[in-house]
Amino acid sequence: MTMDAIATVEPGGLAARKNVPDAAAAVVGFWWQAGPAAWFAKDAAFDREFRDRFLRLHEAAARGDCDGWMATPYGALALILLLDQFPRNAFRDTPRMYASDAKARAIATEAIDAGFQRMVDPSLRLFFGLPFAHSEAIADQDRSVALSRDIGPSDLKRAEHHRDIIRRFGRFPHRNPILGRAMHAQEQRFLDEGGFAG
Repeated sequence: MTMDAIATVEPGGLAARKNVPDAAAAVVGFWWQAGPAAWFAKDAAFDREFRDRFLRLHEAAARGDCDGWMATPYGALALILLLDQFPRNAFRDTPRMYASDAKARAIATEAIDAGFQRMVDPSLRLFFGLPFAHSEAIADQDRSVALSRDIGPSDLKRAEHHRDIIRRFGRFPHRNPILGRAMHAQEQRFLDEGGFAG
């Protein structure tokens, strides 16, 4: 997908997207077109389409082969989507869904330090903070909350909820069976009572 194609589905000028590789543009364009209804839903058809279209790019990004995309805000966003969001869809309920989390956080840190999250369309800014929301480290959760304050009340509420779980348990209980971790009684009770299940 070309930058002009992204422009047909995404508001805003092209200036901030100059020199974005076509592959990175394809990732961002696909994600943009999917929209919020698909971003946080469990949808097997969407997961399959995402996986089929971008598995090779995800693997290349995880190896560091796409690190040059960090030269632009939308290139950095494409990397974050491939390393943080893609695994959660493509490898749902397997340990592999967390395998590139550390690299996603490193990319997000560099991008945020460069101010890139303020250079993309406002509806896509939250994805720069999600690698921190997905972390089980409290410092990352605090950063997620701080970043979410600039985005909006619903994102802030989601970030605070994630942080509260880490404060309470030190980890996300719903990941225990996926990662082969023992489930503590209070964690199981939390899940049984409708606590966050991913």
